[in-house]
Amino acid sequence: MTDRKVRVRFAPSPTGPLHMGGVRTALFNYLFAKKHGGDFLLRIEDTDQNRYVPGAEEYIMESLEWCGIKVDEGIREGGEFGPYRQSERKEIYKQYSNELIEKGFAYFAFDTADDLDAYRKEAEEKKETFTYNVACRGGLKNSLVLSEAEVKAKIEAGEPFVVRFKFPENEIIEMNDLIRGEVKVNTNTLDDKVLYKSDGMPTYHLANIVDDHLMNISHVIRGEEWLPSLPLHVSLYKAFGWETTMPEFAHLPLLLKPTGNGKLSKRDGDKLGFPVFPLFWKAPNGDTASGYREEGYFADAFVNLLALLGWNPGTEQEIFTMDELIQLFSLERVTKSGSKFDPKKAEWFNHQYMTLKSAEELTELFIPELEEKGIALNKEMVIRIVGMIKERANFVKDFWEQSAYFFEAPTAYDEKFIKKQWKENTPQLMADVKDLLLGVEDFNALNAKQAVSDYIEKNELGFGAIMNALRLCVVGAGKGADLFEIIEIIGQQEVVKRIEKAVANIKK
Repeated sequence: MTDRKVRVRFAPSPTGPLHMGGVRTALFNYLFAKKHGGDFLLRIEDTDQNRYVPGAEEYIMESLEWCGIKVDEGIREGGEFGPYRQSERKEIYKQYSNELIEKGFAYFAFDTADDLDAYRKEAEEKKETFTYNVACRGGLKNSLVLSEAEVKAKIEAGEPFVVRFKFPENEIIEMNDLIRGEVKVNTNTLDDKVLYKSDGMPTYHLANIVDDHLMNISHVIRGEEWLPSLPLHVSLYKAFGWETTMPEFAHLPLLLKPTGNGKLSKRDGDKLGFPVFPLFWKAPNGDTASGYREEGYFADAFVNLLALLGWNPGTEQEIFTMDELIQLFSLERVTKSGSKFDPKKAEWFNHQYMTLKSAEELTELFIPELEEKGIALNKEMVIRIVGMIKERANFVKDFWEQSAYFFEAPTAYDEKFIKKQWKENTPQLMADVKDLLLGVEDFNALNAKQAVSDYIEKNELGFGAIMNALRLCVVGAGKGADLFEIIEIIGQQEVVKRIEKAVANIKK
């Protein structure tokens, strides 16, 4: 780390919903910036107008907001280094593209899409791969071959062109990655990437270098897929004479499918049975994809699970607040190898956060479902019920299944449980239990339990036989919270009704 102020950026393209891998990149940038008292910028890289998807930009910002990743500078927040949308910075890039041409680090290329296809086909026939580079550029349609007058005439005639970076011949580019260490590449293996197009738009390569420089970015923390572009980006900094202010680079490991085979991609969304996007997405063409928020994940659980995909604190601790993550995060503890995503572990994280949340907070999330079902609410009662069931659930959407018996008498009874627990004399025993519960004056869990326990002891009965049959009458199955807590909550009259109904309907 230098003494330079830490300034990082998350720079997604608005070409669709933000993948969870993109959210992790944003998170690691944010954690790093906050750890070092720095700034986190959001820059929208919309230079590829053909792939622009309406709504994607808003989706990106809403996703970060949901995750608690606070943007210091961006489209909504403003800042002295704006604009923060690349399409609004077009004029800036043209000037820098021209500078590279004047310095001899770039050139005009007039090869059409058909020309490039022909070059590729010709190479394939020779069992080779076509690369627009030092080995072949001298025989193609570009300003390294054409005269100045020819180049000028083509541009003035409106002939489409691109500006390509001119890699020097047979030089070793030495780079440092904060996660992977030293990287060396020979320029002869690199292709002269396109930097600028005749439609006035730069490619990612030129735009992101220029913007990072002008926005004083100190560290570029991005996905591993950008590692092959590092030689070009380092070479661009050198070409512009910006070596002393060049940011440090860190390339994060890939997120892998649960099988470990291949990158977890946007196309895997829902196909593999779990979301790969933070929020629900509806595309302009009507296609939809599920999101972690709408599937019932808590934002802090989602952030926690992402933080541990490719980073570890060096301890056994797994549950972290955002403040703890900020305090502990370091690039030194980011792994080099890909990180396998486990959907079951994601559910486990949500369960952990469920148990940490108060019954009051969870009740507010559960109430809309109860209202939708037309359940008459006693909020204090619901809070108590939620406190009893939250340990058994992974999501708030599980609450109804775990608690329906509190609000509605069973309409069916578990057949397997009947076979095991409902004996010939059970109807009579349940009728006795009904009568004694009806006789409990101060009706609560403690007194009801005492009455039933005294009855079992006095009649020398099996405790399990009575309790299991009683649970079947009250709940409809061998599941649920503490039986006498249930009995207290649903009330004396309701318990009596349920026992009568069960005795009348259950047939061995």
